[in-house]
Amino acid sequence: MAPRASPTASTPAPGAASARRDPYFDNAKYLTIVLVACGHAWEPLTHGSRFATAAYLTVYAFHMPAFALVSGYFSRSFDMAPGRVRRLLTSVVVPYLVFETAYTLFYRWAQDDPGYPLSLLDPWYVMWFLLALFIWRITTPLWLTLRHPVPVALALAVLAAVSPDLGGDISIQRVLGFLPFFVLGLTLRAEHFERLRTWRVRLLALPVAAAALLTAYLVAPWFSAGWLYHRGSVTGQGAPNWVGLFSTPALFCLALVLTACFLSWVPGRHLWCTALGAGTMYGYLLHGFVIKASRFWDWYDHPWLHTALGELAVTVAAVGLITALCSAPVRTVFRFAVEPRMEWMFRSREEAGTGQTSKGARPGRPG
Repeated sequence: MAPRASPTASTPAPGAASARRDPYFDNAKYLTIVLVACGHAWEPLTHGSRFATAAYLTVYAFHMPAFALVSGYFSRSFDMAPGRVRRLLTSVVVPYLVFETAYTLFYRWAQDDPGYPLSLLDPWYVMWFLLALFIWRITTPLWLTLRHPVPVALALAVLAAVSPDLGGDISIQRVLGFLPFFVLGLTLRAEHFERLRTWRVRLLALPVAAAALLTAYLVAPWFSAGWLYHRGSVTGQGAPNWVGLFSTPALFCLALVLTACFLSWVPGRHLWCTALGAGTMYGYLLHGFVIKASRFWDWYDHPWLHTALGELAVTVAAVGLITALCSAPVRTVFRFAVEPRMEWMFRSREEAGTGQTSKGARPGRPG
């Protein structure tokens, strides 16, 4: 198989030409966000369908780990330089503040609960990922200085799994639970993805994925998806603390295997959906309103939706929704909230370089 083009070393700027973006990773981002939307749409179907539960468990075993891993791969160049800090603030912090507020207001309106509190330390629904991404990325220089960062990150995830008193602020359980995947992404290089994209690995991925789906079908009646959320310690699943010493590494390995299977089948060429990979954050942040609306207003109460054709219709609707939300028109409308430019908030390079000497500070002595 002919080698594919190597991924770029860092995330291209939002307005960069498509030639500068690697279609493989744009395809991976789009397909991952599709799985996120499908997982959220399938959840109400799991209460009466064993197959829907099996699909849900299989997807939840790896879709957020894959999201975190790819995010880590594109965070390798983060070094606290002023430009990258500005980008972190405008692409992560500001959207978090805007959408956390928007989701809270949406809940107050939809549930007729004007007193529902706004808490920036307790992210609502999908917002935990932005808070986690900020923490992960701001600590990237630390992880890159360690000789063996992945085992250290995994040890922290294990610690979170066995610590019922860790607390729920800033979604710390999830931040630490998915941290090993982000850190692993920091350590990956282009050749690691190239090794996955061979027909030998792709063919091997088929029986592995089939076995995972079959296993999920067999355990669906009694296995709780809460093990895959990493929302709290293992005691929340009715298990003693020591189980986390084994369950966390086991789930980590399972997620890596399924992520590798998924990434091996991601196309490496430009497709109709490739451009949508640049808008996955839009889809992620916006689709939560529709998902929550479906719960608030009981859209799943229609019996037909719980038939085989109904489940297929829900899947098609989820794919269509997330595709539309990642599209260019939607990105144009919501760019002010998801990717605000905010030049007014930051000093220019000239101001930063001169240290604002015009305001009375003594200029530095020439070298």
